[in-house]
Amino acid sequence: MIQTVLELKAKKTWKWTTKTIPPLKEDEILIKTVAGAISIGAELPQYNETDLTDDPPSYPKETGYESFGKVIAIGEAVKGFKIGDLAIAFYGHKDYGVVKESKAIFVPVGIHHADALLVILSCDAAKGCLKLNPKATDRVAVTGAGTMGLLAVYFLKEYMNVRHIDMIEPRGTRGRLARKLGAETIYHNVNAYPSNYYDYGLVCSGFNKGFKFLQKSLKQEAEICILSDGNKEPFVLQPDFYRKELKVVGSSDGWDYKKHSKWYFEQIKDKSSGLRELFEKTINFEELPECFEELDTGNSSPIKVLVNYP
Repeated sequence: MIQTVLELKAKKTWKWTTKTIPPLKEDEILIKTVAGAISIGAELPQYNETDLTDDPPSYPKETGYESFGKVIAIGEAVKGFKIGDLAIAFYGHKDYGVVKESKAIFVPVGIHHADALLVILSCDAAKGCLKLNPKATDRVAVTGAGTMGLLAVYFLKEYMNVRHIDMIEPRGTRGRLARKLGAETIYHNVNAYPSNYYDYGLVCSGFNKGFKFLQKSLKQEAEICILSDGNKEPFVLQPDFYRKELKVVGSSDGWDYKKHSKWYFEQIKDKSSGLRELFEKTINFEELPECFEELDTGNSSPIKVLVNYP
């Protein structure tokens, strides 16, 4: 069987490659991709060589890590999946993926593929929220109404029952969905940010400006979790950080993808959560190179891109 893969060969240079899929190992499953996603905050800096965490970049490079599909073959030792099951896995822009059973996430029947694809980043956002562990009565500020910020708001509201969540987001077009998912107030103007007001802050924007004003808005000895990849701009500690004796922690990847998925899929089952509205643009697999060009030039600026496969 032949696998089609999209690879970066150089800066802003994509190439379609084909590879023969080897026989499955006993602990592997073969997935036919039904849908995938572009995680813009992570992938666009890789595409245009602005990723501060990838210096110097190496090629060829595969990007993407959110794939949903149907299991079409299993290794002899696989027990958790059967042929025909649906799964989420981390293998990027490919029409077929081979993954270890332990790395795949089972998706129950009836879950929309757009909702299912968000389970990975939802778990990543959840880990940062759990590190802070705010009480229901605490005030929490989130910077950046992109994918990570919106998923953090959803988890804080639906899992942790936090009642007061505000969003710091300069783009006026991104307030509606943040409110729908649980944010109370969306601050678009930096001069309107409250000072010394919040107990906790989550950095979900890759830009230092949001981090700067978050430090201003926190109370004495409050705590910050950085969920951003840190791949766009360096984050600078402000005088407020030292004066208020703030604390900062980092968070990367998810706390436990399979355990989180059980809560997440039960939470969104038979409900209109609004999460799939993060996918503001939908394309087909073969349109990926053109879509990255549009994203890079600014002709298209969705929160997230859904990719349908034939």
